[in-house]
Amino acid sequence: MVLGTVPAEYYLVLSAAVFCTGLFGVLTRRNALMFLMSVELMLNAANINLVAFAFYWENITGQVFALFTMALAAAEVAIGIGIILVLHRNFDNVDVTEATTLRW
Repeated sequence: MVLGTVPAEYYLVLSAAVFCTGLFGVLTRRNALMFLMSVELMLNAANINLVAFAFYWENITGQVFALFTMALAAAEVAIGIGIILVLHRNFDNVDVTEATTLRW
């Protein structure tokens, strides 16, 4: 089994790298689509941790939480795409800094 031969620290480092990449994207990007993709990276980093710890502790709870996180990510994308479509329709771009008011 591949997961058992890889030390847990490698999964933690991978998860931290993916999370930091997502955090960098959230903090530096102004495009709403990039913003949404960065949030997805951060959620996937949490999933890596949950599945790795579930395997090492031989408990299925982490994998169940990972499934809930995937459902949450799917709902977040559905709502986010709706917001981005409204943003594009009303402001003709997806720059989040230009939508400073709730009225148009």
